[in-house]
Amino acid sequence: MRRTLTVAAMTAALLVPAGPLPLAEAGNAPLPATRWSAREAESFWTPDRMASAVPVTRGGAPAAGDGTGQDFDGIPVVGRMFVMKGGGAYFCTASVVSSPGRDLVLSAAHCLLGTDARQVAFVPQYTAGNPQPYGMFPILRDTRGRSKVWIDPRYRQLGADKGATLDVAFAQVGPDADGFPVEDVVGGNRLVTGAAYAHRKVSLIGYPASAARPRLCVNRTTKFTSADPRIPGSFLRIDCTGYPGGTSGGPFLTGYDERTETGDVVGVIGGWKTGGDTSDTSYSSYFGADIRKLYETALAGARVA
Repeated sequence: MRRTLTVAAMTAALLVPAGPLPLAEAGNAPLPATRWSAREAESFWTPDRMASAVPVTRGGAPAAGDGTGQDFDGIPVVGRMFVMKGGGAYFCTASVVSSPGRDLVLSAAHCLLGTDARQVAFVPQYTAGNPQPYGMFPILRDTRGRSKVWIDPRYRQLGADKGATLDVAFAQVGPDADGFPVEDVVGGNRLVTGAAYAHRKVSLIGYPASAARPRLCVNRTTKFTSADPRIPGSFLRIDCTGYPGGTSGGPFLTGYDERTETGDVVGVIGGWKTGGDTSDTSYSSYFGADIRKLYETALAGARVA
């Protein structure tokens, strides 16, 4: 089962405006940037609406490192990314990544593509029992009303399969209702690029479709090179049980620190078959020079008012 859109499907999701490192549009009609604040996001994304959101599906303390996923209460730096597409409410997994502006989150590109993506908001450590433990952070809009999301334009041009090695997105979030940037509130993971494919200990966190809490698994990663010419490239692979739809965008963390509840992010669930065709094996695009360049472009774009 692929981690792709359940209603509008990927064909609609790939309609992103042309140009260098395009922004995913925030709705069919542009909205003023000032009309999507944390308080408006909290008013729109009620607990009932968040609970009713369906996942973008798949084609604590760390758990034991044997590849068995376990539900847990989550950590502040990882949460759900909620988005309206067409007439439906959807979610993926996202995490905070450290930046000078202290306002960037990281997810999979296939989660945030689409000209109809709107009312996008990040909710750290969401659980059904406590939907907003750290408030809500709206994805900012530019002066044309488009969500400030950075995706490599080749991903749009090539499509989800041919462009699978680029299934990564950065987004700029606004402050919470009290005016604090997200990294000041929950911390941030450090982006690591150019590392090996194989890591001895990776913590994988994601929000499964029907679970009331997020899921955590610890296992090693290996290098997977696709033999399918329709989905070329090499990817990080991890065997962790129970990661179905909704887990797309979930971080691969190395060097997890139990005190700060942060780590080094070396991947996100996505890439090969948008993250995997079974719920027990997940993949990530490799974080190399392309992802570093995308991050630097997001930093530059985030500085623009």
